[in-house]
Amino acid sequence: MKRVFLNVAAAVTLAAALPALAQNVAIVNGKPVPKARMDALSAQMAAAGRPVPPEMQDQLREEVILREVFMQEAQKAGLDATEDYKSQMELARQQILIRTLFTDYAAKHPVTDAEAKAEYDKFVAANSGKEYKARHILVEKEDEAKTIIAQLKKGVKFEDIAKKQSKDPGSGANGGDLDWAPANAYVTEFTEALIKLKKGELTQAPVKSQFGWHVIRLDDVREAQLPAFDDVKPQIAQQLQQQKMAQFQKDLREKAKIE
Repeated sequence: MKRVFLNVAAAVTLAAALPALAQNVAIVNGKPVPKARMDALSAQMAAAGRPVPPEMQDQLREEVILREVFMQEAQKAGLDATEDYKSQMELARQQILIRTLFTDYAAKHPVTDAEAKAEYDKFVAANSGKEYKARHILVEKEDEAKTIIAQLKKGVKFEDIAKKQSKDPGSGANGGDLDWAPANAYVTEFTEALIKLKKGELTQAPVKSQFGWHVIRLDDVREAQLPAFDDVKPQIAQQLQQQKMAQFQKDLREKAKIE
């Protein structure tokens, strides 16, 4: 009868321990290691773009156990009482708390669809109109530009001269091609000369700017091709969210009483 009683007692003790075991990933040197640590580490890794797949759960558990082993050894050595440790813990506490503040603010002040659409409409208004596909050859002296214009009128290919003589490293290698752009993308002198040209026309005289002397040819004109709202909405929302956060930080700084 005594043995039966002992077996029953052992079973009761084990049943009572099961919930505690379920809450811990291990017990290291008599100290429970809560499963919450493993969950927190997994969430941290996922947030950093390194989610832990199911087949790596054992490795994650081992990592948490190792951390507990090392932490116990550090505490045994009294390292958690040093000033260096306390200073680093304070800095870490500040960093975590500040990050939590900003995360909370962003969650409570999301960019609305209306705000994103209003920003998009401002972009459209500022960039609508015509786009110009032009080529240019940039040289240092006016006489060089005049000679190039004369050569072009005789039938020498614009692209060939641009590749050999243009001082603009970006467009020169591409035969002077500047791709599509609004007229206001260029310096004033260039813009003024460009918009006077008709499709296929060449500037009859060199155009001077702060960069040197230009020979310009207009290849084509079209209405501005702007991206659809849905295509750029994520980028707009991100930019607006950054602006909100910057304003939030600025407001806090300005309201703070600094002595």
